[in-house]
Amino acid sequence: MTKNNSTIIYTYTDEAPALATYSLLPILKAFAGKAGVSIETRDISLAGRLIAAFPEYLQEKQQIPDALAELGELTYDPQANIIKLPNISASVPQLRAAIAELQARGYDLPGYPDDPVTPEEEGVKERYDRVKGSAVNPVLREGNSDRRAPRAVKEYARSNPHPMGEWSPTSKTHVSYMESGDFRSNECSVTASVEDQFRVEHVNNLGKVTVLKEAVLVSAGEVVDATVMRKRALVDFFAEQINDSRIEGVLFSLHLKATMMKVSDPIIFGHAVRTYFGELFAKYGELIERVGGNPNNGLGSILNAIEKLPEHERLGIEDELRKAYSRGPDLAMVDSDRGITNLHVPSDVIVDASMPSMIRSSGKMWNQSGE
Repeated sequence: MTKNNSTIIYTYTDEAPALATYSLLPILKAFAGKAGVSIETRDISLAGRLIAAFPEYLQEKQQIPDALAELGELTYDPQANIIKLPNISASVPQLRAAIAELQARGYDLPGYPDDPVTPEEEGVKERYDRVKGSAVNPVLREGNSDRRAPRAVKEYARSNPHPMGEWSPTSKTHVSYMESGDFRSNECSVTASVEDQFRVEHVNNLGKVTVLKEAVLVSAGEVVDATVMRKRALVDFFAEQINDSRIEGVLFSLHLKATMMKVSDPIIFGHAVRTYFGELFAKYGELIERVGGNPNNGLGSILNAIEKLPEHERLGIEDELRKAYSRGPDLAMVDSDRGITNLHVPSDVIVDASMPSMIRSSGKMWNQSGE
């Protein structure tokens, strides 16, 4: 991002972009310095955003400014030009891991409250929820960002296309999706004829109305769009697909956008975990919940939670897990060597990365044997 003709702001981020920073940033500084252009850095990594969100919990020397808010303001400056948009996502398991690591390093951050009870806990959760998901992208895309690929990049891609594996005519690989009861089929919209306000209500089977959101203002000519996912339809769909995968002998995999769709998709993911391990939750669901296991955060959350249990209870759950694997279809693997399945963490398999990879690999994914 350039804020004037002589300054470039380079955003410091996590994971793979951090590796690029260590190798690329010194080169950029040397190159730009010859032209009299300075390069500044701003920390919008997950850890940086967590630290910036809770200054009153930290020592003065630990506090850092809210760089993302600063850059968000800069996007409205006509003189600013956004050169590269980072793609940083954080699911709840990743958020918890980052909080725990910072706490271990002496940062007195509050824990993430799943079910806040007090106003203070609600405030903490609200602040953490502003950090999770793909929080960076919508902020930096408010401005005059140009996301088109340069001509040289397009020409290189045309000359060096991704390798595409050969698909067998007998391949059973297929993509299944809901055809009713989902967000797409239930969507409806209305254009407001006059300035008005609306509210969001939930009406249960007995006609009881619960107001979910009060008094949202809408302008004349504004489009109001709403939709709903039917839980029963979703669970039935998962059950059908799990059974179909078992009968056809194909790997079962789930592809969502759990970090960007940070409210809906982890819940959908949780229903898939509950459905695949149906008998496990029928027998041990309350026990798992009591020790903090949350299927919305994936099978990994459950495995970590049951470590707190007495050995006989833990072994009973682990035995039921093995039975579920033997009854159900084989699961596609994220990391076969470490036993990480497609259902372990909602952010491990992001649809816009996992689906192209599967297609280029002749419709194949990895199984438990690493094949």
